[in-house]
Amino acid sequence: MGSIAYAPPVELADLLDPASTAVVTMELQRGVVGDLAGIPSIAAVSSERSLLPACRRLLDAARGAGVPVIHALAVWRSDRSGTKFNAPILRMLESSESQVLEGTPAVDLATELGDCSEDRRSIRHHGLTPFTGTDLHDQLTDVGARTVVACGVSLNVGVTGLCLSAVDLGYEVVVPVDAVVGVPDDYGADVIRHTLAAVATLSDVPQICDIWGAV
Repeated sequence: MGSIAYAPPVELADLLDPASTAVVTMELQRGVVGDLAGIPSIAAVSSERSLLPACRRLLDAARGAGVPVIHALAVWRSDRSGTKFNAPILRMLESSESQVLEGTPAVDLATELGDCSEDRRSIRHHGLTPFTGTDLHDQLTDVGARTVVACGVSLNVGVTGLCLSAVDLGYEVVVPVDAVVGVPDDYGADVIRHTLAAVATLSDVPQICDIWGAV
């Protein structure tokens, strides 16, 4: 059987109006995709696909166009309070020496992203996706966002959950396909083709940067 034929995409430039758009990054942290990564396979495919340079280019363009950037971060309290290890991936990370514990370098944004000091942050202490139990929706409302540009890791769980939750909350979602990855890489491509294509407008970093550069 072939792929499902979805409706034609909405005009991208309309979706990416800087006055009503925000970029949300998913776990672009040293302990996830950087030098302290707790899941080596995700870090490896991120490196192979040049994820961090692509995300940096996207973030630089967003800031230049006045588009807010919000980093969705996983941060476990040092005493683990508020974090439940109720899924196989969480139980695996619980035993990792590169846990995303507060106050450690693992929770920091990857240095390859450059200066993120003026960006917003939304902290998650539990769970697998960035909206549930966090202030992300409130922050997006505060900046007047109607469109979310989603990037980061991974297509296996977090990015896909970000996109589904954003649509549930009423946002349009744009996914630059060169700024997200999954494991293995061909599975990530299938998620984009067969899942995200149903809920988001697909684009890439150069196309988005061209639109914001023309603002």
